[in-house]
Amino acid sequence: MKIYLPLCLLFTGCLFHTGDVDRISGAGTLIDIPDDPGLISESSVEYASGIVYHDSNRNQQRDRGESGIPNVGVSNGLEIVETDARGRWRLPSSDDSIFFVLKPSGWMTPLNEHQLPRFHYIHKPNGSPPSRFPGTAPTGALPNSIDFPLHKQSEPGKFRAVFFGDPQPRNQTEVDYIANDVVAELIGTDARFGVTLGDILFDDLSLFGSLNSTIALVGIPWFNVIGNHDLNREALVDHHSDETFESVYGPPYYSFDYGKVHFIVLDNVDWHHDEKTKRSGYRGGLGERQLQFVANDLSRVADNKLVVLMMHIPLTGTKDRKELYRLIDKRPYTLSISGHTHRQTHTFIGESDGWQGKEPHHHIVNVTVSGSWWKGAKDDRGIPHAIMSDGAPNGYSLITFDGHRATFDFKAARFPSSHQLRIHAPVVIDAKESGKTQVYVNVFSGSVKSTVRMRVNRGDWIELKKTREVDPYYIELREAEIQAKSTGLPMGGGAPSDHLWKGILTYDLPAGTHLLEAVTKDMYDREYSATRVLRVK
Repeated sequence: MKIYLPLCLLFTGCLFHTGDVDRISGAGTLIDIPDDPGLISESSVEYASGIVYHDSNRNQQRDRGESGIPNVGVSNGLEIVETDARGRWRLPSSDDSIFFVLKPSGWMTPLNEHQLPRFHYIHKPNGSPPSRFPGTAPTGALPNSIDFPLHKQSEPGKFRAVFFGDPQPRNQTEVDYIANDVVAELIGTDARFGVTLGDILFDDLSLFGSLNSTIALVGIPWFNVIGNHDLNREALVDHHSDETFESVYGPPYYSFDYGKVHFIVLDNVDWHHDEKTKRSGYRGGLGERQLQFVANDLSRVADNKLVVLMMHIPLTGTKDRKELYRLIDKRPYTLSISGHTHRQTHTFIGESDGWQGKEPHHHIVNVTVSGSWWKGAKDDRGIPHAIMSDGAPNGYSLITFDGHRATFDFKAARFPSSHQLRIHAPVVIDAKESGKTQVYVNVFSGSVKSTVRMRVNRGDWIELKKTREVDPYYIELREAEIQAKSTGLPMGGGAPSDHLWKGILTYDLPAGTHLLEAVTKDMYDREYSATRVLRVK
């Protein structure tokens, strides 16, 4: 059995021994441990132990003939051990522990009725602290054996996954919006699993069950990241703010492998309470314990493997991100994805932010399911358009993984997959203004690596310039809703867009109707187009 421990524990007398321990590993360091149990004191430490086994009939009980699985990672949120030849593991425990298995490639954990992976055991002898939304009931003493079932599954080298940013319903009505705006069109997807990148809810944690049962209709396993609106907000310390989330989903950070990709779910919402002011709030942060878990986890992952980090608050808003950078910036293949801002952004993190990798790190701030918090005029289904403040529609993303490559696809809710950009220009132009009319093109998933061109009546192409300003389409839409006294869009006049291009119609167009085309090429060398008809009077 291999045990992955913080380096600091290797020299503090806190090591433990089992008869099967051969070596102990810190973050990238292996040392030999003598086989004499008398050299290591266990007197003040309680241990949990169990078996990871092949649940061949998937009944979640270890039956005769179901053997243990070797070399599978199991963690308590800090240390990681690998099971021995018979699938056995052993880890230190406390009165507030979650033990979980790190799903290896080609294996899968059981799913509950909501398609949520069941890969953990919560040990809280006294239960969760009192809270408006319940956490875990008292679990009592540690079981004699905590066993984790896994079953085999086929995992191709090339596969797709769905990513939801901030569904964030505040009530059942908004859960129903999610059901009919995005869930219905995803049923039958070829994606292998889905991930919600935090702000699963909007503070009312009683809705977890309703939303989970709705997303379960997609029919694929669904992983979840904790967000700032998924917390027990009356908690006085960070580790108590996750109690309800943990009771529903399990540990707030963990990792798993699928195909040839290693995924790490992070909790970078740091809840804090100021006793002097009696005020509580959150900030972006990981903390030493979680960073050590990541270090221990990555020490088990081959350098040439794609590592995908999933979190709620963007990396650039995480205070101890440089410590995380040091764990991944020497790896050739990394990607990270978050939510939180309710805008779609591709960021390429470089030296100016402390990144030391050979190439900039690609961080995606994902499109949100709720868009602008389910605001805006309603369509014929009674669902708000919820356009985001950067002018992009609400929706979700699909990422195709192929070895160490990852290809991002933006999917606008209620639109076909080809809907990737919008042209904004006047419908009617005065002839004398045609040669100086401003045209904007919003490429919803555009980045600094995108190019955008336009042309009129299939004439010569004009290169458009990337600009960072508020999308005029968003401004016009919001002003129209104010005039109509509708529910209206939030965020003042909108936010500067990271994917907006503009140019001048340098044509003297005669009176009549004219075809305006825009074409964009993305970072993967794929082209998308949009058209609009102009009338010159």
